[in-house]
Amino acid sequence: MKRGRALKVVLVLVGLLFTAMVYPLVLFVKQEPALAMMMSLYVTLGIFLLLAARNPSANRSLIAFTAWSSFAHAAVMSLQAFRNFIARGELIGSAVLVVIGIVLIALAPATQPVDRTSAVGA
Repeated sequence: MKRGRALKVVLVLVGLLFTAMVYPLVLFVKQEPALAMMMSLYVTLGIFLLLAARNPSANRSLIAFTAWSSFAHAAVMSLQAFRNFIARGELIGSAVLVVIGIVLIALAPATQPVDRTSAVGA
């Protein structure tokens, strides 16, 4: 029960964090269109994570997507920082995304057993 409660708390916190990106989204929409587009995806994901907190086991694929996309984003950001395409300070954001991914995978609900009824027995 503690694991399920912890997952709900994490989903709400990450959902609020991602949804809070709506403020910088408004600021960057004209200055950095690509950044604004990426932030719009995170704001949308944040809203869906808040909705998923009500029933995490029914939203297992959304939780997995959030975790693995966080790893992918962190990898790209880290590579960009090490190749000096972006500021090294962005590595903090990469670390945050890795932590989010690890926590979500660690707390992800187990797959539900599928009750398969054979056509012969039905």
